[in-house]
Amino acid sequence: MSMLDRRTFLYSAGFAAGALALGACSSADPAPPSRNSTPTARAGKGSEPKPLTPPAKLTEAPALAAQVEAGTLPALGKRIPANPYVVPHRWLEPAKYGGGLTILAPATNDLQIREYMYGHSLLRFLNDALDIGPGLVESWESNEDTSQWTLHFRQGLHWSDGKPWTTADIMFWWEDMVLNEEHTEVPPDETRSAKGTVMKLTAPDDVTLVMSFDAPSPLTPMRLAGYVNRGNGATWMEPKHYLSRYHPRYNKSVPKDWATADGEFDRRRDYSQVVGCPTMTGWRLKSYSEGRQAVWERNPYYWVVDKEGRQLPNIDTLTIRANEDVEVGKLQIQEGKVSYVHGPFAGLNLGDVSGLKKTQDRSGMDVVLWDSGTGTGSMFFFNYDHQDPKMRALIRMPKFRQALSHAFHRADARKQIYFNTGELTTGTMSPKASEYQADEQGKEIYRQWRDSYVKYDPALAKKILDEIGVVDKNGDGVRELPDGSPLSIRLDYPADTGVEHQQKNNMLKRDWEAIGLTVKLNPMPPDGYGDQWNAGRLTAQCAWEVSSGPDHLAQAAWMLPLEPSRWAPLEGQFYNLRGTPQEKEELDVDPFKRTPPRMEPEPDGPIAALWKLYDQSKLEPDQVKRRQLAFEMVKIHIEQGPFFMGTVANTPVVMLAHKDLGNVPRRENLAQGGFVNPWQHPTPAVYDPETYFWRNPDQHT
Repeated sequence: MSMLDRRTFLYSAGFAAGALALGACSSADPAPPSRNSTPTARAGKGSEPKPLTPPAKLTEAPALAAQVEAGTLPALGKRIPANPYVVPHRWLEPAKYGGGLTILAPATNDLQIREYMYGHSLLRFLNDALDIGPGLVESWESNEDTSQWTLHFRQGLHWSDGKPWTTADIMFWWEDMVLNEEHTEVPPDETRSAKGTVMKLTAPDDVTLVMSFDAPSPLTPMRLAGYVNRGNGATWMEPKHYLSRYHPRYNKSVPKDWATADGEFDRRRDYSQVVGCPTMTGWRLKSYSEGRQAVWERNPYYWVVDKEGRQLPNIDTLTIRANEDVEVGKLQIQEGKVSYVHGPFAGLNLGDVSGLKKTQDRSGMDVVLWDSGTGTGSMFFFNYDHQDPKMRALIRMPKFRQALSHAFHRADARKQIYFNTGELTTGTMSPKASEYQADEQGKEIYRQWRDSYVKYDPALAKKILDEIGVVDKNGDGVRELPDGSPLSIRLDYPADTGVEHQQKNNMLKRDWEAIGLTVKLNPMPPDGYGDQWNAGRLTAQCAWEVSSGPDHLAQAAWMLPLEPSRWAPLEGQFYNLRGTPQEKEELDVDPFKRTPPRMEPEPDGPIAALWKLYDQSKLEPDQVKRRQLAFEMVKIHIEQGPFFMGTVANTPVVMLAHKDLGNVPRRENLAQGGFVNPWQHPTPAVYDPETYFWRNPDQHT
């Protein structure tokens, strides 16, 4: 039995159990609840799109009330804004205070930890990114052409140490970090105009911020809602009262290395590692043991309440246990040492569901499935800017890529890897994208792209290859390049890539060899992989997926080359340097020998057309017209693609929640069933874990 056959056999042996387990997780046809079953998700679906008015009466956790009574903490009304943010999710039920939540993370200060907290965000995504709601910003407006945006912040905000939060904390980040040439902080995407120039930022008063651009910037609110600020997203604010003592502008005795990674300034501002560093999140760091665990406690100044007027969070403490070994983490889960698991952060996949369900009595954990929102599942794409001219010419032929897409047996991958979940796809942007949800036209365009080259038809694939001259010219049994020289498709991927991608790569090799192509698997050392890709030295990338969202234009790097990591690296780098002095430099140098390697697009080619449409879209304030420009870009992908090739779209993602843990939404509660995978749509932060609560808090201290 070959390695491929044995791997397929072993995987298939567990398939039936996995499929049955997934079926048991489905919300369709729910079984009658048993005495020990978890309460079903509430009937509420999605979130109120408009801001809610806070209840007249607000309440706080008993432990905080005791501090107020003792005179060691200000009254609740003096700690939070007069108009706090009210969490608008319809699935929430009346909660209780108390208890502790234990989660796993690869490290005690891993960025994943911040994905649980939306507290630094100016605006917030709601309804799986179909809506944008307020955050720290209470209201906002623009001028007619969207070149100027005014943000109005809540009055009465406080950092976790009780000091007032004002727009001075944003200006400190902007003027003393971003615009300070000594510091490494750079202007984030949302602060650049469609022309690529950096905005002018002003703060007329403590609660008002004005963003002024030199061109229309209609996507600003969506960009402000994306990611987690002071996390995977832009910083956007730092506590000036706390950090200024480590900055040379305010303290002349600060060492010259203040702005380095080892400098006091950057070390002190890590609120996930430094006890006492102020934060705006629901929990603040209480204790930190490097490599072992971090304990977070309730932030008394958190500016968010629920519909009942309860200041959040409900749960007293959040304990982060460091664990780098995925298998050890699974054992801890099965032994009941963890109370909540965001599956992607723990390395869980659909193949784990059967084992997790078998240990539910011991672990006390329910398996919860949320939609991933992926447009591809495990994907494949050629290097459109391959350094070998013959290979580059072949890759740029749409029919070649279309033939290989038709040769891929996606239904087999869906069965073996994804347990018959999701939907077969040629490969698209996320099916959750707002363009596809707006109307029937959007839904139809999505279907056209999804189905364009998805059909499994090896005979058609062979016919297309014959038509373009990729045939067996020397009778050795394999196809050559049109000029008769050898053709070998190398599947390049980092050696540490996940099982899902390796399984799919084996299937690609099997299916493409079946139509007469030579295919080689090439696992590579992860270090240096990106540099080789960016330089055009690699043939393909096959260990990634498309999960961009919430629309095609706010994060458009899969739609068209904007930077070097995607399907056309040298042209992406060229776009990346547009408007800079480097754009006009080294024009007489071979593109692959430029520093950095970069290449102009073919004037009449698809990338030039995509760039033109994208540049138009960035200046278009009308949402409907902007959507039509996005559809024109999709049309290029349909007619001249696939530029990237998917497997299965919108597969479920595994989550685990203790049976006694309330307000964890189920798939049927979420507006689009969930939208887990994009970093731009920070999950679980968008579902406000601060609202989670223990039904029996005394049992979870």
